[in-house]
Parts: sequence; structure tokens; C-alpha cells
Amino acid sequence: MSLIPPSVAAVARVAYLSSDVVVDSPSAFSLFWKSLSRSTVTVLPHGSDPTPTLLRHSHDAASLLSYTASSSSALIRLLPRLSDLSARPLVIHIAAQGDLADALVLRTAVPYFIHSSDAQQAHDNALLASRLARTERKAVIHIFHIGNKGDEVEEVAEDEVKPFIYAEKRTPTLSNVTERPHSPIPRPYSPTPKRVNGRANGLANGHANGLANGLASGHQQDGGGSDGCNTPRPAMPKTSTYTVPVDPTTAGLLEGYEAAALATLALVRRPQRALAQHGHDDPHTLIFCLGETNVDFDVDGVGYVNISLLSPLPSSLILAAIRPSARHVIVLEQVQKWTTKWTPLFLDVASILQHRDAEDRPAIRSAYLGDTSGLQSEDVAKFLETTTISRPSARTQLGASITSSSTVPEAPHIPKHESSYTRILSHLFGERLEISNSPSQVPSQGEFATSPEFALGRIRGTLEERAELIKAVQALLRDPKLLPEVHSLLSRWILVKDDVTQSQQIGDEIIATLRSGIDHPAATRILSLCEHFKVKSRWIIGSDVWSYDLGASGLHHAIASGLNVNVLVLDTLPYTARNTSDPSRRKHDIGLYAMNHGDVYVASVAVYSSYAQVLQALVEADKFDGPSVVLAYLPYTTEDTLALDLLKETKLAVDSGYWPLYRWDPSKEAVGKEPFSLDSDAVKNDLQAFLDRQNHLSQLVRAKPLLPAELVTSLGETVKAERKRRAQQAYAELLSGIDAPPLLILYASDGGAAEKKAKRLAGRAQARGLSATIATMDTMNLDSLSREEHIVFITSTSGQGEAPQNGRTFFKLLNAAVATGSKPLTKLKYSVFGMGDSHYWPRPEDAHHYNRPGKELDAKLATLGGERFADLGLGDDQDADGAETGYKVWEPRIWKALGVDSVQVLEAEPEPITVEHAKAASLYGRGTIADGLEDTSTGGIAAGDAPVIRIHGVYLQDDRDVRGEREAQGIEPAYDFMIRVRLPGGVCTPAQWLVMDRIADEYGNGTFKLTTRQTFQFHGVIKKNLKPLVQAINRTLLDTLAACGDAIRNVLCSTIPSLSKLHAQVYAFSKAISEHLLPRLTAYHEIFLDKKLVAGEALKDFEPLYGPMYLPRKLKIAIAVPPTNDVDVYAHDIGFIAIVNEHGDLAGFNMLAGGGMGVTHGNRKTYPSTSTTLGFVTPEQGIMAAEKILIIQRDNGNRVDRKTGRLKYTIDRMGFGTFKEEVEKLSGVQFLPARPYTFDRNVDDFGWETGEDGDHHFTCFIENGRVQDEPGRDFKTALREIAKIHKGEFRLTPNQHLVLSKIPTAELPEIKRLLAHYKLDNLNYTGLRLSSSACVALPTCGLAMAESERYLPLLIDKLEKICEENGLRNDSIVMRMTGCPNGCTRPYLAEVAFVGKAIGAYMMLLGGGYYGQRLNKIYRESVSEREILTILEPMIKRYALERLDGEHFGDFVIRAGYIAATTDGKTWYEGMGGEGPYREISA
Repeated sequence: MSLIPPSVAAVARVAYLSSDVVVDSPSAFSLFWKSLSRSTVTVLPHGSDPTPTLLRHSHDAASLLSYTASSSSALIRLLPRLSDLSARPLVIHIAAQGDLADALVLRTAVPYFIHSSDAQQAHDNALLASRLARTERKAVIHIFHIGNKGDEVEEVAEDEVKPFIYAEKRTPTLSNVTERPHSPIPRPYSPTPKRVNGRANGLANGHANGLANGLASGHQQDGGGSDGCNTPRPAMPKTSTYTVPVDPTTAGLLEGYEAAALATLALVRRPQRALAQHGHDDPHTLIFCLGETNVDFDVDGVGYVNISLLSPLPSSLILAAIRPSARHVIVLEQVQKWTTKWTPLFLDVASILQHRDAEDRPAIRSAYLGDTSGLQSEDVAKFLETTTISRPSARTQLGASITSSSTVPEAPHIPKHESSYTRILSHLFGERLEISNSPSQVPSQGEFATSPEFALGRIRGTLEERAELIKAVQALLRDPKLLPEVHSLLSRWILVKDDVTQSQQIGDEIIATLRSGIDHPAATRILSLCEHFKVKSRWIIGSDVWSYDLGASGLHHAIASGLNVNVLVLDTLPYTARNTSDPSRRKHDIGLYAMNHGDVYVASVAVYSSYAQVLQALVEADKFDGPSVVLAYLPYTTEDTLALDLLKETKLAVDSGYWPLYRWDPSKEAVGKEPFSLDSDAVKNDLQAFLDRQNHLSQLVRAKPLLPAELVTSLGETVKAERKRRAQQAYAELLSGIDAPPLLILYASDGGAAEKKAKRLAGRAQARGLSATIATMDTMNLDSLSREEHIVFITSTSGQGEAPQNGRTFFKLLNAAVATGSKPLTKLKYSVFGMGDSHYWPRPEDAHHYNRPGKELDAKLATLGGERFADLGLGDDQDADGAETGYKVWEPRIWKALGVDSVQVLEAEPEPITVEHAKAASLYGRGTIADGLEDTSTGGIAAGDAPVIRIHGVYLQDDRDVRGEREAQGIEPAYDFMIRVRLPGGVCTPAQWLVMDRIADEYGNGTFKLTTRQTFQFHGVIKKNLKPLVQAINRTLLDTLAACGDAIRNVLCSTIPSLSKLHAQVYAFSKAISEHLLPRLTAYHEIFLDKKLVAGEALKDFEPLYGPMYLPRKLKIAIAVPPTNDVDVYAHDIGFIAIVNEHGDLAGFNMLAGGGMGVTHGNRKTYPSTSTTLGFVTPEQGIMAAEKILIIQRDNGNRVDRKTGRLKYTIDRMGFGTFKEEVEKLSGVQFLPARPYTFDRNVDDFGWETGEDGDHHFTCFIENGRVQDEPGRDFKTALREIAKIHKGEFRLTPNQHLVLSKIPTAELPEIKRLLAHYKLDNLNYTGLRLSSSACVALPTCGLAMAESERYLPLLIDKLEKICEENGLRNDSIVMRMTGCPNGCTRPYLAEVAFVGKAIGAYMMLLGGGYYGQRLNKIYRESVSEREILTILEPMIKRYALERLDGEHFGDFVIRAGYIAATTDGKTWYEGMGGEGPYREISA
């Protein structure tokens, strides 16, 4: 607030406190509104017309509306409709700086116009104006000066403003006058008169505020004090008896002002005078002042009048102020750029003087009031002398001219989010780009420089100048004396004048040639127009405000102009706020309007949806010869809106069809092509489904359907049989349900646990003879709910104590009903069972999140009149049987309340279907996947196929950003698939890279991910693209076999670019072990590669290692090469540490087993673990031992509880010694003692390295492994261009980065050029960022509880500032983040880690080993971003000051006592929460 001038802050505060609605045009007030809760403040876009908004908000005559703006030429927009607003309670506060001309043009259009010359008067007049507007129901303009930051303002208390504004107006009556003969003014608003120095304050020279009713009507009246006492007033000098006739309307306005002024006086104890006199009592020269400077110099015979009320002008008071002694009147106004000769106040005063006799009329002069600071009385005397002897028409000046924002307007601020598009324009068109309405032109061209009309005129002018240039070139070509080489040059330019590259190059040659001395008028003209040689890309950029009035905004003129101009219109309305806009304002569809024009290129784009489509549309718009309109979606509310929120809003808008992506190019019609291109996949799929449906219906209704007769007959019989069967089933259900009490079971579930319990309860209810139905909560409305008798609610807890996704709409309905106070559920009998984790929120202040949805649902149903038939049940994951413990207590209450507790259930309850059941029934990975992929009625596959398809390297997912919106619309989730490639060792060829790049565009979302499993991952693949994508991968000699699912995962291998020979040996081992342990999975070839089994399944599947059930859980293998542990070898089920001999060749491995990262929040039976050394093995022995470990895990792993199904738990149950013996017995391998080795890091070595064979390697930084193009970082394009020329390898690192490997010296310059061109060689990042990694998480991962990949870079932006402040810019601190506790980025080995628990909430861990040798430990169980920064800032500072030489952050936090070291996985929970003074107290 200190940046806001006191006058502006004071006026804005009054406007905010007194008004029902505030409207602001970007101005000096904007910073104040930004600092407040803006629930009643509407901030308009820059340059928009405020009149429609003001008219819309001013319909309610009882509401007070305030409009705030700066004095500028833009105020002229108010003038045409200001007369419509003049009879409404509106206050227009205008902050002026310098010239008052822009504001004074509005004076004649409103009943009241008030001026304040200093900050205190601005505050008081703001109060007066607000009360005046409300009591008189008329518009008031209040103009004040911004002043200085040192101005002091005494403000009224906040709680006094509303009573003052709404106090009843008192008008003078006969009784008032009788009781108070000396004052015709009614008693002001105040319970008691405020006195200063023993008398009422506020009356000057017997006139309250310089006004009296008598004066208003042309009569003068004697009076006393305003408190009713006959206090003698000072004697007044004799004044003129001339009067000015006042019409009744003006008299009424003056009376209203007088009443408001007296009320303000009573509140602030300062008089508010229409005009204030000071100086000499009988002056020979009287100066009227209107401006910021208070003229108060002691000059003999000079009087001063400061005017506050300009409309209605108190003419009688002005006439009375001009004493008979005055022979000269000077009107000083801070008005410099008035369009007519005479200024407004000068004309008014001159007109008033006409009411005096000519011989008694003083001479009047006009002068400019400048800055009088530093002037002395002598300077004023000299000014008076100059003015009085000057010609009457001459205008003199007192003080220096005031430079102001009005004179030199500031360039408007461009919201930072708009750079998403402007940077793309700059990137595409470079020096050719010309933004014709760029805000940078405002200081030189004025405020209208940003309007489309101005920009269109500017473009028209430049195009005409280029046409003149062409004519001049042609004129010079006709000169017979022209040299042949010059003639050739000019001719060549004429031919390529529209070519982007050649026109500039040849133009530069022409300029150089002509400047060498060709004497010709055309040559001179060409040089004067030489800037038009190059082809410019001309753009006008605006907002969706233009769409409300296409004519007034100038957009229509651009579309109809026929000029080669491009218009980029940014629509910033968020999708979730689309229904909150004013329904009375209709936004026109600019795209449709432009397309109907017929000769306009139109595109609708969204940079946060499809970057490639934005590029394509902008390039096409630039090439189009004629007007182009590109509609760009950029949904944000403030500059503080996170890019992540923009992404989510964009996805909702595009997915729902609210913002379709398309391109319309009418030039394509001329060549016989389709002009319209629909680029929205979601809309395209829905449209295709509709067309398919229409084609199908058309086929059915043909007179002679082209269907085989046998098919029709068969179909008819089948339908009859099915109808009969269903009728019999319905009749049987009706008979059984006649006497059965109905029970409705509603559930809300994210992970499926609550849904399973609801389905089980429904089955048990039916077994007891009840008529049970089951549905999600969101399918029920209050009207239907009120008609039900018995309802059971089962809900889990999501996020930060929130309802699950499929129950949130229902919860909102309940909240709305509770707010009304009604009781619509008086007939309802209900019971609620809630599921939660009491340890999920361990702090006392967070304890209320435990089972919050269940508790709130139970309470709200009771509030709405419902009756519990069984008490609330709560299931706690911390109980011995989890939620089942509480459920077993609650369920019998249901049966007892319904009277069926004594019913014997003889039929055995079916076992719940598990993943193991699905695998067993899948016939070696087949399931019904093949049929599901052909089913076009859904974007997903069968629930039983979802766990089966994983072993094929595929995950079924859905876009969780739009899940809630789609559910609200009653449509299925936006299903898509994630595909992971099997790439042992992370090595691929340039040809394979090019295919990965292509299929990401053709079948995915345009990007791909380099994962922590050293492979490629594709997201956003819809079902129809799944098979083509897998087939394309296989054509490159890669596959997706077992890249996911319960089998061996992709085998990791250190990249070690400098050790070429060793890498080749280790890489060969990684491929060998991957191939040896790979499942055969012939179903993969059937389903995705269309290869059928021989002789109708005569050849049966056989899995010698896995069997029909495969493994209980995944099995991960990694191979590390000391001293770099980039693979995090200790985090894997099986690990190999390479040992080299004296010649540098691979001798064998130290083999490890038992590592694993997966954890379940709140379940202490789960924990991360580091692997334990088995011993030394040769490569051949290593493969055999790994095979037997797989078999041991297959036969002994926990298949009942998947949460404890990993190898680490198997080893802990067996005991490591027993496990080792079993491996040796089965494999015949005797483990030798482990050989010595050393690790010193687990991060990548970025930059250039030269291998021992002379080849070069470059490790690129790819943040979180996301390969994509974005403004300024076209890394996807860069790597594509490199792959086209590269002859070596691409190595993916386990830290999600990339090594360009085996670059020969001859290839080096071109590779370096491409790296530099695309900025991929930039490694100027902090050590923290280079050492960070994040998993994908939201929106695609179904397990994610919080953001990760999209959020970690934003968090690091803030944390690296702390590091840099403490001198740690280049220090590596390993920081990792995951969206759930499953640990894909191996967070439990990081020095600092964040594991998602809910949106915006993370578990924080500290103390991991820098080279991955030690687990970290939970430091805080739930932290927000604010808490993360609060915790880490002093910790990092202390680390910078107190660390030992070579001490890493993870070691320091243990030594400093923040956290205890973790010795092994089973003790991971011991000492969690911090140590000593840093320990967190749990709930």
C-alpha cells in the first residue's frame, strides 16, 4: 500500500466502503483494488468502454455505484452515454495528474462536478460525493489530484462510512427556520454537534460551506452559528447587490449539495465549501483558482477564490465574491490542451460578470496555472503586472508547466500471461513482426494507439507506403539510362517482393547500390521508403472485450478492410467462470462472424492445449493474403493465476467443446481443398460417433436395406428371445420385491474402496430379502432423495478432507439446501458410514480432516430433517483390519434397524474380484482386450482388462483435469492410454528417436516423456490410436512387452559416456538379462500385431518362468557403474554393481536384492527399502541368480495383499539369510565376498565429455524428462533435427535427461550449432534444478493425489532464490517429488523429497544419501508450499554457514539434528517427525 499515493488510497477506500459495486478502468486505483478482496470490484480490461458495465450495474436505483479511472483522453468514451447515467446514483472518481482538460469535457453531462485540490479535500469530497449521489439519485463526478506520497490524510473510521452514506436526508422547513433564524440549513447528520474551541465548527463568514439558500435564490441573508446559537459572526465587507437568476432545477441541485456538505461537515469536522475565499478583504485583483496548486501568496490588494463545486456553478456566490473594489479578475486554470480558445471556467466567470453594470465590471483575463512551488510573492506580483497589461486575448502562465501522465501517457501494463502468445509471434516472425497496436506506442502516439481503429489506420498507411515503394521501383526501372546491374537488381526484387527471405536480402543490396550515388527522383523516393523492402507480419492484438461490440471496437472494420492484416484476439474467460458473466452482455462469436464474411482466415487456438496447432495457425494466418483472425484462449483471472490453472481451464474448455480448435482457410477452396480443419480431438471423436450413428440409421431406414436375410431373421429371433428372458427376470424380481423393504445405497469413492463396500452391502441386503439398489451420490438430487425411505451412504475421504469426485456435486446440493434453512428430508431415514485414515493428518490443527466427508454428510442430513436409523459408522485405516474394523460394528446395526438381523444367509458370499483373479482368467494376458479395443461405444476397456493390459506396456488412464466436469455432464471420463516402451539400458538409434517423435504427434498428445525407467512414455493416446502406435514402435525393432505390469520392468543401466568399452559390456548385459527374463506373452502379438495362434489355438501358451499368474508385483532391475549411481541401484528389487578388472574390462558384479520404493500412506506395514548385498557374481552367474530370484518371488510373494507383494517384503518374511541360501540352492551359484567399490553421486554429469575412443558425448538437461516444444525452448524440434544428422546413439538417463552419444569429431560443429540454435546447450541452471526430478502425476496418472511434474518447477523457482541468496547456486541438492507414495522418481533416496497426499499437500522427507545409499525419513507428514518455504529457508541458510567441507545436504540435516538417519526400511518410521526441537507434535 505504500506505493499508492495517499490521495488515491483515501478516495479508493471511501469508494470501496460506501459503494455496492465498484468498477475500475486500469488506472492509478488499480493497485489498491489488487490489494483488496475484489468481490464488489469489477476491473475492466485496458482500453475497454466502461459505459455498458456502468449502465448494467446502475439499474438498481437503491444501490450506489462508483467508477474509478485516471484522467486521460479515454474518458471521452463516457460522453455519448453519460446523459443516461446522470439520473442514477453514480460517483465517478477521476485521479488527475497535470492537465484537467480530459476530465472537464465531462462537466456539462452530469448534474454535479466536484474538484479537490489536495489529498485531505479529496478524502472529504469523496465522502460528500458518495452521500450526494445516494441522496439525490444523481451522478457525481469527483476529480482530484494524485499528489505526493508524503501527503497526510485523516480518514474517517470504517464503521462510520455506511451510516453516514445511508442517513436520512434533512431538508429545510419553516419550523427549522423559525427555530433557527440565523441558519436556513437543517441540522447536519450527527447525533451531537462536534465543537472545536467551545463553538461549532464549520461556518465561515456566516455561510455554511459558503452557500445559503438565500444566495441560491439571489438573496442575501444574515445568520449566526450553525449550532443554533446566536453567535455573532465577523463583519463582512460590503458586497455587491447584483444577483444571478437561478432556475428551480439548479436551486434544487444546490440545496442537495448544501445538505450533503453539512452532513460531511458533521462527520469529518472540516467545512466543505463550494468556493473558499482568502487573501485581501477588498482586493483590486481577484484570482479564481482551479488546479492542484494552492495559490496563497501575500500580495497587497490580491484576493483568491478556490472553486470546489464546478457544476452546478454557484453563480451568486461567485458574483458576491467579486467585491466592488476588484478591477481585475484572473481565472487561473490547470487546463493547457483545451480545444477552443477560451477555457471553461473563464467563460463561466465572464458570463456571470455580465450581470453587473458595464461601468462596474472588472477586466477579466485567462491564465494557465502551473507548478507554483518555489515561487515568491514577488513572482506573483510580476505575473499580475504582465497579465493586467497584456492583450485580453493573450493567455499568461503562473508557474512552470506541469508534465503529467495526461500529457505523456504511460504504456499500459501487459499481463504476463499474454507473453505465451506474443513470445510465439516473436519466435516465428522475428524482426518481421510488427504489433501495430503495441502498448509501447502509447507514450508517443497517445492512449488510442492500442485501439484496433488506430492500428488498422497505421497498417493501411504502411501498406500504401509499400505500394508507393513498388511504384517508385517500377518508375526507376523505366529509366533508359539505368545501369544494367541496377536494373537487374530492381527486377529481381519486383519478382520476389512478397518473399519473406529474398525480399529483405535483395532490398538491402538495392539500398546499398542507390546510396552509392544514383541521381534520380525515384531513387530518392525509394530510399525514403526503404524500410518497406522487407515483408512484415502485421498483427493487431486485443482481448475478448472487442467481441461485445464488433462495430464500436473496430474489429468489424479490420475484418471488412480486405487488408493483409492479422488480428489476434485473446479470450481470458476461464471455463469454470463461464456462467458467472453477466447474462445481459452477449459475446458475439467472432470466428463465425469472420467466416461468414467469406474472405477471412479464421483459427481458434489454445496454447495450453496444442502448441503445434498454434504454430500452424499463426504461420497460415501470416501467409494468407487478406484479413486473418486468430482467436486464442488464455483463461486467467489475475496475473497471479498459476500456469497450472491455465492448463486445467484450457483442458476443460477444449475437452467439453466450449473452445473448439479449428482452422478456416478460404484460399484452399480455390485449389479444391476443404477449407475447414477441426483440430479438437474430443470434438472430432464426438462428431465421428454422431456421423457413424447417422450412417447406421440411414442404412436401417432404406426401403431395401442391404442386409442379408439370414442376418435379419437371426437378429429378430435373438431380440424376441432376449425380451422374453428379461420379462421373466423382471417378473421374478417383482414378485420377490413386493414384500421386501426398499434400501437405496449411495456411495462416493475415488479409489474404489467405498464402492466395493457399497456393492458388498447391496449383495448382503438382497440375500436378506431386501430390495437393494446402488448408485453414486452424484446421481441423486434432493427431490428424489426426499421420496426415499431408507438410504445408506458410504463415502471415503479424498484430498484434504474433501468428498470423492463422484460425490462432490451431491455435497454442494446439500450445502445449498442447508444455507436456505429448509428441511426437505423429513421423511428420510438414513445411516452413514465414512472411511478415512486418522494418521493421514497427524497435526492437531489438521485432525478435523479425518473422515470429514462422512461426519459432515451425517450432520447435514440431520439438519435437513433426516432421521438416523443407525448411528454414524467410521472406518479407520489405522485399525488392525483397516476400515473393516469399524464396518463390522456398523453393518449389524443396519440389519437390526431394518428388521432383518435374524435372517439366516445360507448362500456363501462370493469372494471379491482381485487383480490375481483377473490375471488368472486372462489366458496369459488376453482377457477381452482384443474385443475391447474394437468397441467404439466407450473410450475405455472393461474393468477386468485394465490390470491385464498393463503387462503389454499399456495403462488405462483418464484426464483427471476434466473428470469432474465430464461427470457433471453425465458422460464417461476422458479415457486415454499411457504406453511405455521397453528399452533396456535406455539406448536408441537416431532412426528410432525420429519414430518416437513422429508417433507422439500422430497418436499421442504431441509430447513424450523420458522416464526414470530410462525409456519413452507416451500419454494422451486414445483407443483407436493404441494399436497403430504399438505397431509403429515394433516396426522400429522396439516393443512395449512387460514395460508395465507384474513382470520384469525395463532394465536400467548407467550411461557412463566417458567409458565407451565398459558401457558396451554393461549395456550388453542389461539387454541379455532383459531378454532372458522377459515373458513370452504371445497374446501381445495377437492383440497388437494381428498375429494369430496356429491351428485355432492348438498351440497353447506356456510361460516357463512366470506361469499363468505372472508375478505378485513388478520386479525392477538396475545396473550401476561406480562411481556414478545414476540408476539408484539400492532402490531396486535386484541390483548389479559393476566391478572392473585391472584392464578396465567388466569382471562381474556385486549383486544386491530387496530394494523397493512403494509405500501406502498411513499403512505402516509398508515401507521403502534399500537392497542388501548378496555377493560377487560373474555376468553369467548374475543372469542365472536373477532368474531364481524371480521364481522365489513368484512362488512366495504375497498375492493376497498387493501392498506388501514386492520382493522386499518376501525377503523380510523369509529372512535375508534364508533367502540367500534359497537363491544359491536353486541357481547353483555360490556368492563370493563383495568386492570394493565407491559411489560419489547419483545425478547426471551435464555438458560435453570425450570418451576413451575419441567420440564425443553431450548430456542435455530436459526438465522432468518432458520432450516438447514451448516458446523459447523448442527442444522436441531440436532433437528431431539432431536425429536427422546424428550417426551415433541417444542414451536416456535414469534421471530423465538425455545423452547425445557417440558423436564423431566431424559431426561435432553441426551438432553444436543445432544445440546453440535451439538453446539446448544451455546448462546455466542452479544445482538444485539440475538435481531435481518429478513423476508425471496429474492429470493422467490414476494414482496421483497431488501435482508433481507440473508443480515442481514452480516450487524450485522459489527455492532456488533461497539457494542463490545463500551462495548455493551451483551446489547440488537432490530433490524429488511424486504425486503419490508409490515412488516412481525414487523419492525415498533423495536428500529432500515431497510425496503427494492431496492437492497442495505433501509429505516432506529429509536425510537421504547424496549417492542414493541411504533412505530419507519423514520430517513432516503434511506441508503446504508456504510451510515448505518456511521450513527450508532457515535450514538452507544454516547449511550454507555451518556445513563441513564436502558435506552434502542430506548428511548435514542428520548431523545438525533435524532428522535421524534411517538404517534400514523396517525402521523407517522410527524417529519420523524430526528430532529434538525440530520434532513435530502429532495429533
